[in-house]
Amino acid sequence: MAAGRVSGPSRSEAVPGSELSSAEVAARVAEVRGRIAGAGGDPAALSIVAVTKGFGPWAVRAAADNGLDLVGENYAQELLAKADAVGDLPVSWHYLGAVQRRKVPSLAPVVSCWQSVCRIEEGEAIAARAPGASVLVEVDVTAGGGRRGVRPGDVAGLVERLSALDLAVQGLMVVGPPGAPEGARQAFRGVARLRAQLGLSQLSAGMSDDLEVAVSEGSTMVRVGRALFGPRPARR
Repeated sequence: MAAGRVSGPSRSEAVPGSELSSAEVAARVAEVRGRIAGAGGDPAALSIVAVTKGFGPWAVRAAADNGLDLVGENYAQELLAKADAVGDLPVSWHYLGAVQRRKVPSLAPVVSCWQSVCRIEEGEAIAARAPGASVLVEVDVTAGGGRRGVRPGDVAGLVERLSALDLAVQGLMVVGPPGAPEGARQAFRGVARLRAQLGLSQLSAGMSDDLEVAVSEGSTMVRVGRALFGPRPARR
């Protein structure tokens, strides 16, 4: 268990990147589960991916201490370093960042789920190193198609092609469009409808700021970092 602070800033005044004790994270986990329940979700059924991007290995340990065994990372080197640091801690690593084919060989032995696949070439690289791997297709819901992801109209075709590679396409992943959380509602609703049409089991939608909207629109998995671990330090 990571060492906790004896005293320090309040939650709202937490220093970015400061290490929290397992007990402090436990209180935050309870808050997140309360938010899920308040939005109409079942906290016992809906998965929480603890996003430890920018935080040290302490965050992975604190998440595991509090029953969160799904851990998400956006950067290959950060994921690999933390996986090495926490050793045999029983967590499943979810890769959330851009899939770079040259980094797939090093990630493949560690990653349990690739949440951000949006090109067939990425799927081919994953299938070559990890046949049968679990993947989610990332959907771009921005008005002009300005983010990573495949446009909604192209999702079904990509799912079919990835499945033909013997990858386990579990569902869809989406990042809400910029702006107020409520502004993501229609986007989340559309991706949830698409997931149902395709007969997929998972919808990874909702983060620290907009998880209520995502849960109310059918998310089965939320990706939470700041709500669990406090302000994220600036990336160097």
